[in-house]
Amino acid sequence: MGICTSWSELNPCNLPTRDLASAVRRGVTDAGGIALEFPTISLSEALVHPTTMLLRNLMAMDVEEMITASPIDAVVLLNGCDKTVAAQLVGALSAGKPALSLGSGHRAAGGWRGQTLTIDDSWRLADERRTGRIDDDAWARLEGCLSPTPGVCNVLGTAVTLAMVAEILGFALPGSALLPAASPQRLAVAEATGRRAVEAARRGPAPRTLVTREALHDAWRLVCAVGGSTNAAIHLQALAGRADIDVPMDELRRISETTPTLVRVRPNGPHSLEELEREGGVPAVVRELADVMHLDRPTAGATTWRDIVRDLPAAEGPALRPRTDPIDPRGAIAVLRGSLAPSGGVIKRSAATPELDGHVGPAVVFDGLDDLRARIDDPALPVTKDSVLVLRNVGPIGAPGMPEAGAIPIPANLYRAGVRDMCASPTGG
Repeated sequence: MGICTSWSELNPCNLPTRDLASAVRRGVTDAGGIALEFPTISLSEALVHPTTMLLRNLMAMDVEEMITASPIDAVVLLNGCDKTVAAQLVGALSAGKPALSLGSGHRAAGGWRGQTLTIDDSWRLADERRTGRIDDDAWARLEGCLSPTPGVCNVLGTAVTLAMVAEILGFALPGSALLPAASPQRLAVAEATGRRAVEAARRGPAPRTLVTREALHDAWRLVCAVGGSTNAAIHLQALAGRADIDVPMDELRRISETTPTLVRVRPNGPHSLEELEREGGVPAVVRELADVMHLDRPTAGATTWRDIVRDLPAAEGPALRPRTDPIDPRGAIAVLRGSLAPSGGVIKRSAATPELDGHVGPAVVFDGLDDLRARIDDPALPVTKDSVLVLRNVGPIGAPGMPEAGAIPIPANLYRAGVRDMCASPTGG
């Protein structure tokens, strides 16, 4: 059994995978297999330049060639940071040997001045820093509090979203995506993943049988229901391409419009990933969407999704709303088409106030990140609370490789005037 790990000291999101690898090895050994660990390149969203998207396919080729060229019968993929999950799934799909995936898990929440902090607070705090509300000494203390432990971002960002996608596609064991990095349950799941890998080596399935049109539809529906990362659209398209499946943007739009928004986890609401996990995680969301999901597809646990959700209780907690009482009857992710994105774009409408659902205003255009940094806080910037900020040349082609811009900062003069809300729309190619 191969253990393909993207562990690296240059990648704090992936640091927990070293301990996970040891746990997977125990599971493989218990099931009568021989575990052989091997590394691939590791892409840290915050540290790799110019962009991790530029290198995602390089990592996918690294993973594919190592799996294909090595004398292994199956592989366990250990990942964490955004592109490492996507690259491993894409590479394993092309390699064709049975594969299971397990993410490093999300880091613990931080705390500062009596506030509980998750990584999405960094945008607000950075705005306060830029406008002089946080001084140098306070910022130095804050830096040690925001991300107190290893693990991926502790919100519904790309890493957690893709871990959930791996689970719904059948690469990760049911219930594994939302376990915290530091939890003993994640080590137990790692052992179970090792045992399951030995069984998969003997009986399958091959990755190509998991990535079907129906599975990709279910994965996108899950993303739309929970308010996951808009980047999931790009990575699902990559998986679809490796499986020779065409999933056009209009198809994604139709799925979104027939999927209710059910989850209020940051940045889409006040609740935490831990709360969603306690309320049932991915299986609980699938249960609420049972009438529009393909429940006879296999899970990574040698069962079907119908078996998993059959006896689950209905949603009752604050993080996951029942299908009968959705947050919004439409999906949290909207698919757009227009002059700014003629080939299509996506927007996470659940992360903004309803007032921003439709808006007309004058455009303020920035030609790339350097221009943005140079002018965003200029007092002479011709911007008002009604302006539409456009950041050009940061897409998959123009940057190159779609840098993690995250969000356009709120201009300093507007922030000082009390403007706090913005709806960001990453566009397609």
